Amino acid sequence: MASTSLHHVSDLDTVVDLINQRLDRGGLLVVMEWAWERFDESTARWCFDRLADDEPNWLHRRRDEWLTSGQSWDVYFDHWARTEGLHTGQDILRSLATRFDTRLLAEGTFLFPDLDGVSAADEQAAIDSGRIQATCIRYVGRPKRAD
Repeated sequence: MASTSLHHVSDLDTVVDLINQRLDRGGLLVVMEWAWERFDESTARWCFDRLADDEPNWLHRRRDEWLTSGQSWDVYFDHWARTEGLHTGQDILRSLATRFDTRLLAEGTFLFPDLDGVSAADEQAAIDSGRIQATCIRYVGRPKRAD
């Protein structure tokens, strides 16, 4: 299982190779990942409007740095993510697809735990209405192995 960790690794393909090599034959890989490239300005603003003031988190830092930067959200956030060396959700899926047979691929909620008074259902409703993007990738796959 990989939970919001693959977007941070320095060499994505090497890590996915290691996961593949260590899984038992017939084993399943379960991944929950953040697709940061889907965190557009509308999604960011929706989150920023729902932050608690007493518990600063990564969203507070992104908001404050963005406002201080004077840049558009897209320019600021893309630069931040690339400076951090984050892999996109698409890159993660590409790497997984070369080594695993996909059994499940879905998108959904990710942000609600860091928001004040927002449930997964609230976030899903905002996704369903088109107000925000789904930024979570849920993936299940089996290793591709030659018999």
